[in-house]
Amino acid sequence: MQITLVIGFVFLLMFVNWFLESAKWKYLMQRIERISFYRAVESVFCGLTLAIFTPNRLGEYGGRVFFLSPKRRIVGVVAMAVGNIGQLVLTNVFGAIALSAFIYRFMNLDYRLFFAIEVVVVVFCLFFLVFYFNIRWLNGILLSFEITRKYKKFYSILGRYKKGELFKILMFCLARYFVFSSQYFILFTWLIPGLQYLDIIMMICILFFVQSTLPSLDLFDVGIRSVTASYFFSFITKQDVAVIACTASIWLINIIIPAILGTYFVFKLNFFGNPKSD
Repeated sequence: MQITLVIGFVFLLMFVNWFLESAKWKYLMQRIERISFYRAVESVFCGLTLAIFTPNRLGEYGGRVFFLSPKRRIVGVVAMAVGNIGQLVLTNVFGAIALSAFIYRFMNLDYRLFFAIEVVVVVFCLFFLVFYFNIRWLNGILLSFEITRKYKKFYSILGRYKKGELFKILMFCLARYFVFSSQYFILFTWLIPGLQYLDIIMMICILFFVQSTLPSLDLFDVGIRSVTASYFFSFITKQDVAVIACTASIWLINIIIPAILGTYFVFKLNFFGNPKSD
C-alpha cells in the first residue's frame, strides 16, 4: 500500500511538472502567437517524445514549434530558449551553492582556497542572474554583427521581454525545480530512511547541476544519471542500489512515460502547415 501511494504521488508530480512547463510555454508565446493551454500541453508532450531521440534534447524545440504557424516557428525556438535559459539559471545557481556546501563538508581544503572558491561561486551566480534579467543584451550583440543582423526579425523577440515578464518566467522555472526536486526527495527519504534532509537537498541540487553540464541522450541518460548520483550520494550513504533505483525511477517517470504519452501528439503534427485539428 505504501509503495503505491509513494509512486502514485511521484507520478502525479510528473504531470504537475509538465503542466507547469506548459503554462510557461503558453506565457512565452503570448508575444508571438496566442495558444490555448491544451495546445501548449500538446506541444510540450510532443517535444518530450522527439527530445529522447536527439542529443541534449534538441528535438524538443522542433516538437514544440511545429504546433505554431509556419512563419512563427523560428521565433518560437528563440522564445523557448529564453524559458530554457531561465531553468538553466536556477540549476546553475542552486547547483553552485550546493557544490560549495559539499566542498565545505567533505573536502579538507585550505581556508584560503575555499574562500577563493566561494568568490568564484558568487561571481558565477551573479553572472547568470544578471545575464538572464538583461537578456536583451544578447539581441544587441547579435545586431552588432553583419552576418546575424539580417536575421533580426527572428531574434528581436529577445529585446521585448521586460524584467517583470522574465521574473514571472523564472517563477515558473522555480516551481518546476521545486516539483522535480520533491520527486527525488520523496523517493530518497522513503528508500533510504535516516538521511539528513539538508544532505538530500544538497545532493539533488548537485545532481541537477552536473547533469546539465554533460552531453546526453534522454533515451540512454539513465546510466549517466545513476553514475553521477552514486558518486555524490556515496558520501552520505552506502546504499548504492537504492540510489540507482531512485534515479532510474525518476528517469522512467519524468522522461520515458511522458515521451510515450507524447507519441499521440506527434501523429497530429503536420510538418508543412498547421497541426491537424481534432
